[in-house]
Amino acid sequence: MKVKPKRLKKGDTIAIISPSSGIWRRSELLQSVEALEKLGYKVKLGEHVLKNRLYLAGTDEERASDFIWAFEDSTVDAIFASQGGYGAARLLRYINFDVVSRNPKIFLGYSDVTALHLAIQKETDLVTFNGPSALSFGTEYMTPYRFEHLMKALLGDEPIGHVKMSDPLKYLIKMNPGVVEGEITGGNLSLICSLLGTPWEIDTKDKILFLEDLEMEPWQMDHLLIHLLNAGKLSDASAIVVGECKNCEPYRHNPGFPNQCSLEDVLFDILEPLKKPVLYRLPLGHTKDLATIPLGVRGRVDSEKGIFEVMEKGVV
Repeated sequence: MKVKPKRLKKGDTIAIISPSSGIWRRSELLQSVEALEKLGYKVKLGEHVLKNRLYLAGTDEERASDFIWAFEDSTVDAIFASQGGYGAARLLRYINFDVVSRNPKIFLGYSDVTALHLAIQKETDLVTFNGPSALSFGTEYMTPYRFEHLMKALLGDEPIGHVKMSDPLKYLIKMNPGVVEGEITGGNLSLICSLLGTPWEIDTKDKILFLEDLEMEPWQMDHLLIHLLNAGKLSDASAIVVGECKNCEPYRHNPGFPNQCSLEDVLFDILEPLKKPVLYRLPLGHTKDLATIPLGVRGRVDSEKGIFEVMEKGVV
């Protein structure tokens, strides 16, 4: 049975940690902290949240200790990753997930943080949230669409429901008409693939799998999708939902290399033959208006009508 964290409410304390890359400017963090405080929340910072080592926010052990601290600290109600980048998968072997099981809390992040979402799903029954990074608060990146969907997910007054297109002029691509329901899982495609063959590899059996990535040429997306296909993860899924995948088109014309096709071409080539409901171009992951998705709750995909619905609240 899934464990849902308590809903976020005014006066709650949010811990900000950096499980992946380091923060470039201290002012970016301060700006977001002030924005959260203006919304009525208290903020605590992980000890190493501002540390930088190579392209990481400190050593693996330091970042893992902040992750564990945030779950153990009884005054913390929710945990937001400062940003993605790289390095979350390096923490997994240092984390005692019994701490997470004993202290269920809202855990929010996306991109590289997918590694932690998948590990938490594998090791515990906690519902987590694939959504905006803490550093987007108080900036132009926290668009009204982002904020509305995030608050709906974390406040938990009602299920998120239909994940709508943020721009009515964007066309939603639909493949293989059908209606399915199932538990929602997924995240960043690169991170999902990187955990295959580890104790924390994704379980897609009879689930709705959502995928997103950015700045990958179509042939690179093909490479990752075929890896998932060969691992049985695409055939196990009941439906597949793909985000906008920002800048995932050929970088330049190169007649000597077969890169002259679109990501749309690749998705039709790989996903349509699966005969499973597929939606492509929803506002998930690396996109201006990203929707927050609770991982572990039930959803529904209607690929004829173009509907991806989160049917269940992620909090109590």
